[in-house]
Amino acid sequence: QVQLAESGGGLVQAGDSLKLSCVASRSFSILGMAWFRQVPGKQREFLAAISRYGGSTKYGYFVQGRVKISRDNAKSTVILQMKSLKPEDTAVYYCAGTLRATIGTSGLHYYCWGQGPQVTVSS
Repeated sequence: QVQLAESGGGLVQAGDSLKLSCVASRSFSILGMAWFRQVPGKQREFLAAISRYGGSTKYGYFVQGRVKISRDNAKSTVILQMKSLKPEDTAVYYCAGTLRATIGTSGLHYYCWGQGPQVTVSS
């Protein structure tokens, strides 16, 4: 079983940028990776996804232009960068992995998940 561990997050100011990292315990190069976020009481929101070797990316409609996903297979790490943060970006952020050949925007597409760091954006 692959374990995913996120780092980054915490309390940030509106307008700042954020960098979240996620490290996989094994098999990283065969995983398509994604980032989601969730606010209590609301549906999980897709943010970004990247294919196994980084050749394909997808971005969520409401955050595209403000987020960038990248990966370093040598370090088993996927990174999410988000700029121009707003208070409504406050959520728990999760990385997820899939063994499927393609990346998707639904959480059902992914089989392993990290614990999720809290990101709080203050105004």
